[in-house]
Amino acid sequence: MFPTTRHLSRVLQLTLAVIKPDAVAHPLMMEALHQKILDNDFIIVRCKDLVWERQDSERFYAEHSGRFFYQRLVEFMSSGPMRAYVLAREDAIRHWRGLMGPTKVFRARYTDPKSIRAQFGLTDTRNTTHGSDSAESAQREISFFFPDFHTADWMEKEEPLFRSGKITYDHQKQVHVLSAATQP
Repeated sequence: MFPTTRHLSRVLQLTLAVIKPDAVAHPLMMEALHQKILDNDFIIVRCKDLVWERQDSERFYAEHSGRFFYQRLVEFMSSGPMRAYVLAREDAIRHWRGLMGPTKVFRARYTDPKSIRAQFGLTDTRNTTHGSDSAESAQREISFFFPDFHTADWMEKEEPLFRSGKITYDHQKQVHVLSAATQP
């Protein structure tokens, strides 16, 4: 575990980040993506590996039901393991979306070649990552993936400590934790 000091002036924002089955299937790619999260100053609040049943995919992507890509997306997202994160940092949603790059892999390769999707994406469905597009989506999506995580409680009780105190990255758990001296 490595202690880090973060003194941030603005309130941290939470976002959901998902590494899709196409990337999780390749351990070196998964490791590179996890490191990219750390290298871009995200605080990993929660992290878990999971596999969805088809009905989980259908519920999560219900807003896209009836669109041409819906069935392909539902099948893909329930095709194997994925990793979900709750990430925090100043303006986390914008930063994660910028790091991911455009949804369409072909466009990403030409307009943002250093983005995750340009470097690792295969197709518009197998584009490696998902991220919330707004604060409202982030709260809803975090609750979907992490039903025991309460965003409002974290923002009230832990966010000020993460923002102004010392945190440690726990390599075994693959999350940041409060240093012993700053725990509530």
